[in-house]
Amino acid sequence: MASAPFLPDAARMLYVIGTPIGNLNDITLRALEALKSADVIAAEDTRHSGNLLRHFEIRKPLVSYHEHNEAMRTAELSERLAAGECVALITDAGMPGVSDPGARLIRACIERGLPYTIVPGVSAVLTGLVGSGFSLERFSYCGFLPVKSGGRERELRAAAEREETTVFFESPYRINKTLAACVDLMPERQLCVARELTKKFEEFRRGVAAELLAHYEAHPAKGEITFLVEGNGG
Repeated sequence: MASAPFLPDAARMLYVIGTPIGNLNDITLRALEALKSADVIAAEDTRHSGNLLRHFEIRKPLVSYHEHNEAMRTAELSERLAAGECVALITDAGMPGVSDPGARLIRACIERGLPYTIVPGVSAVLTGLVGSGFSLERFSYCGFLPVKSGGRERELRAAAEREETTVFFESPYRINKTLAACVDLMPERQLCVARELTKKFEEFRRGVAAELLAHYEAHPAKGEITFLVEGNGG
C-alpha cells in the first residue's frame, strides 16, 4: 500500500512547489496536498495559476508574486509566515527560483529562521537533458540566453568550450538567431532543440546548427524551448 504524501506541519510553513511544465497530469500528489493546505498561494501569474487550481478544484486566496513586485511581496509574505500562516509559492511552470521568482523569498525565510520545504516537480532542464541523448554525468544550466547578440554569442562561445552539456532556455522568436550564431561558433557541434516539453507537439530535434537552422527557417518554431549544446568531450 502506498504511503500518504508527506507534508511537514503546515503551520508557519512555506511550500515551494513545482508545477507542470505543460501536461497537467504531471502534478504530484504532494503538490496538491500542499496547495490545499495553504492559507494563501503566491503565484507568478494569478490568471495562469488560477486555471491550474480550478482544474484540480482548489479554492484558495491568490496573490501575485513576480519580478516587478518580488521585493514588496517577499516582505509581506514573510510577515504572514511569521504570524503563523502557511504560504504556497508557485510559478507559471516548473520550479520557483529556476529562472523564475522564488529565491528571494527562500533567502528571507533563511534569514528570519522561518521554516520552508521544497515540493519538487517537473523540470524543463532535466526533461530536456534526458531527451537530448547527450551526456548526463555533468551539465551546466545557464538560464535564458541574452537578448542582445553580443551577450548571446559570449554565452554560446563559453558553451562551445565546455566539456559538459550546456542547457539554456530560449524564445521561439530568437532561436533562429541563436542557431545562426552557432553556425559560426561551433558548426560541427551537436545541438538539441527541445520544444513544447510534455505537451502534445513535444519535439526533440538534434543536429548541427546549419541543419537545425534550415529546418526552423522552413518551419518556424512555436512554444517554449530548452536549447542544449553537447559538450566538446562528446
